[in-house]
Order: sequence, then structure tokens, then C-alpha cells
Amino acid sequence: MKTLLRLLQFDFVPRSGDFALLLLRVWLGLTMLLNHGWAKAAGFSDKADGFADPLGVGTTASLVLTIFGEVVCSILLVLGLLGRFAAAVLIITMGVAFCLVHRMALSGEFSGELAFIYLAGFVALFLAGPGRYSLDTKLGLGKSK
Repeated sequence: MKTLLRLLQFDFVPRSGDFALLLLRVWLGLTMLLNHGWAKAAGFSDKADGFADPLGVGTTASLVLTIFGEVVCSILLVLGLLGRFAAAVLIITMGVAFCLVHRMALSGEFSGELAFIYLAGFVALFLAGPGRYSLDTKLGLGKSK
């Protein structure tokens, strides 16, 4: 019975908050970069004129800001370099996408559910920091915990 309870509690799985933060950073950062940012950067000239402008700064400026978040900050997040800054920029990017572009819709044709999920992950990373397995920690730029 004790063995069954141990199995059901997954006590055999090593516990490491720092490894979990590394996994979350890499997972979210690479997914954002490869599935969203890269296409925007590669198709910049095609997308610039018709890109959403929710802040009223112009379509090209909106696209540049989005690419900065989705490409540059995603790479920083994966590396754990300036981790909280990168997470903050991505929070703003996903917050604008969810609130202003998708109008906080979690279902339907123009659902912002994916932006909302990314937003939650980036908020968690902002609050926790990049963890011990990051360039921030290696370079002495932040606390490991």
C-alpha cells in the first residue's frame, strides 16, 4: 500500500524548482520564437502595412515592438539572460495581444486563449525569476532563488 501511495504521489520524480524554471523558460521561449516571432520577422515587409496597431503607434512600429518581444526577448528568456526584463516585455506583448487585439476573448473565431496562456507562463517566470540554471545567475546578475 505504501508503494502504491508513493507511486501516486510521484515521489520518485526528482524535485527541482530551478530545473522546472529552466524547462518553462525554454519551452515557452522557443515556442514563442519559432511559432510566432520568426514568421513575423521573416515576413516583415509583407506584414508591416497590415499589422494590428492597438496602441496607435503605427503598424510598422507595432510590428517592430512585437518582433522585439517575440524574437529578442524570447531568446533572452531561453538563455536566462535579463530574464525578468525579457519576461516583462513578453507580458506586455501578450497582454496587448490578449486585451486589445483579441478583446479578452477566450473562445470563438478571434480567441486570445493562446496569448492568455503565454501571458500566465510569462507572469510566473517574471515572479520567480530565471532560476539557478540561467546566464543571469552564472554572470552574477541576479539571485538564484
